[in-house]
Amino acid sequence: MGRTMRTPIIAGNWKLNNTISEAVELTSELKDLVEESTDIEIVVAPPFTALDAVGKVIKDSNIALAAQDVYWEDSGAYTGEVSVPMLKDVGCKYVIVGHSERRQFFSETNDSVNLKVKAVLSHGIHPILCVGEQLEDREAGRTEAVIKEHVTGGVANLSGDELLSCVIAYEPVWAIGTGKTATPEQAQEVHKYIRNLLKAIYSNEIASQVRIQYGGSVKPDNAAKLMAQSDVDGALVGGASLQAESFALIVKNAI
Repeated sequence: MGRTMRTPIIAGNWKLNNTISEAVELTSELKDLVEESTDIEIVVAPPFTALDAVGKVIKDSNIALAAQDVYWEDSGAYTGEVSVPMLKDVGCKYVIVGHSERRQFFSETNDSVNLKVKAVLSHGIHPILCVGEQLEDREAGRTEAVIKEHVTGGVANLSGDELLSCVIAYEPVWAIGTGKTATPEQAQEVHKYIRNLLKAIYSNEIASQVRIQYGGSVKPDNAAKLMAQSDVDGALVGGASLQAESFALIVKNAI
């Protein structure tokens, strides 16, 4: 199955940015800029406080709503956490799980990431499972070992159908917010490795349908070359998603 069978997905991860009014302004501007981009899936991930307001702006548009994180229990005595039913209630179709910043600053492990992935799937929404190596891993030649740990840990005990509801985002941590980008060839190499891992765990048929995004200093001027790679099915965009024009350009350069 070729890339043509996989709909590209471009997601904007706003991280810890934007008040409600700023989020509404950004989303309104973006909605107008991308309304004709119907052959690609467009996703925005505002902070929790802006999810409801952004959800109202993009209702009935071609933009889907994502959360940046979630807790794996549906309810209970977990002060400060947000559950999958709450995210579904506010209109989320996607949840980013296991972002490198969550792993780095908030002690996320492959086990906790897997619990979150399973919780998201159990409520019929889609995890964007993030995997990726640190600079020291790449320099020590451990890229594939780390990716293998992240992928196999993240999808542990998922059925083939459940995997098909996931998006995987490869984000080399050394390229996030640093201005360094993996070359299109480096990105393709790891994306192909991920797809081959999934092929070994599941099957060629299933692995060939899973969308694998690239994340790490994606900008309008490098999006087209990255997306031209046969196993790169989209982008998880950080800083460039905070400006409607640059994010819209990435969307338009992705086809």
